[in-house]
Amino acid sequence: MKDKHCLEILKVTIISTTEIAIFSSLLSSVATSNKVHKQLKIMKVSGIAALLILILIGVAGATPFAYVTNSDSNNLSIIDTATNKVTTTVDVGEHPAGVTVSPDGKKVYVVNSYDDTVSIINTNTKNKVITTVKVGTYPQEIAVSPDGTKAYVTSFSNNIVSVIDTTIDKVTATVKVGNFPLGIAVSPDGKKVYVTNSGGDSTNFTGTVSVIDTTTNTVVATIPTGNNSLGVAVSPDGTKAYVMNSNIYRDSTATISVIDISTNEVTDTVSIGDIPCGVAVSPDGKKVYVSIQYLSNSLTGAVNIIDTSTNKVTATVPVGKAPCGIIVTPDGTKVYVVNCASHTVSVIDAATSRVTDTVKVGIYPAKVAIGPFMDSDVTDQSITTNSTVTEDIEVGNTANTPSEEINAVELNNSNNNNSESDNDNSSNENGPRKKNSTPGFGLLGSLICLCGGWRLRKK
Repeated sequence: MKDKHCLEILKVTIISTTEIAIFSSLLSSVATSNKVHKQLKIMKVSGIAALLILILIGVAGATPFAYVTNSDSNNLSIIDTATNKVTTTVDVGEHPAGVTVSPDGKKVYVVNSYDDTVSIINTNTKNKVITTVKVGTYPQEIAVSPDGTKAYVTSFSNNIVSVIDTTIDKVTATVKVGNFPLGIAVSPDGKKVYVTNSGGDSTNFTGTVSVIDTTTNTVVATIPTGNNSLGVAVSPDGTKAYVMNSNIYRDSTATISVIDISTNEVTDTVSIGDIPCGVAVSPDGKKVYVSIQYLSNSLTGAVNIIDTSTNKVTATVPVGKAPCGIIVTPDGTKVYVVNCASHTVSVIDAATSRVTDTVKVGIYPAKVAIGPFMDSDVTDQSITTNSTVTEDIEVGNTANTPSEEINAVELNNSNNNNSESDNDNSSNENGPRKKNSTPGFGLLGSLICLCGGWRLRKK
């Protein structure tokens, strides 16, 4: 098999106003006439003020934007979720992977896996990259605290989480976690960070979750999960964590581990099919969405929908090839799924569980984040528009795994014991080559989106 690389209408409330005709008998008294005139002026001014207030409320509740990292394009596609059109493309670092948005929507954080950096984009200044922060080796995913003061980044190669103080945009602490960390999520109260460790050969690819206390920046618990744990999402009420476990390395069942956060114990395991590549929880906490890849039919992708009251898969929605990153809009009405191998994003109607739109993005998209309303001026922000790529490219190209992604996958086999090492040694042929000339979306794609391609190539 030939190698290739995998990787919400501004709701302005239109207030229907009815002209209010005030019928009254005009009195001969001039004083009375003036009084009526003043009342009419007050009503007019009050009505205009009320209209403006309601319009502002409508704007504040407008639909958000989706941010998609394109690993091989080295840029970020910004999608207006009202129209499902790419409005802007922003250049970032090399092989962008994880992405998240600050709670106030003013900043977007993009992890550049080959640069060992995080690009910080200011959404109030025409989506410009305002600074770049150096983090650990081969960084993958990022999460921001609910108050927006901290950002946490997993570094796959040296088994750490970098803690960025967002007020000064600098790393102020690093936390040692398990072998080959990938996914990361912060609890709604901001007190804990959950990190999935994919494991390695020495642990027979047994995945774990490291629980970090954000006050002390120390690991306070390590939770055994399933085989090769890749990603995690926390329920909005902060009671459950959902961890996806892949079956890529051995004959086992891909699963979702359900963790009771109060006890740090796995209380249930949900079987899903084949390789899970992304996980997200609906805002009401009633559903968990898992993007998966099928190994038996050319990496055709789908989304499994789990009912959290029963922990059963209740629906499967076909999407593009090798789906990877997945997220739900804040109102819970739409689900955005990045299809790496299709170079697109599938938009699922949460009410009908059907794909209603497909958006072309960049080359080998990997991850997606949803942010709150941004200034309407975003629509003419074309920092670096990629005219060769249309708005319907899906994320997640697992069918064609790039060589460096294969190497990154195999890194678990050979180098998991070197947790402190940089793993950027050119002499280690199984280690990830961060400056490999072969295009691809990096480790995130390799272990999450490109897992299927790796196994297909072995057949």
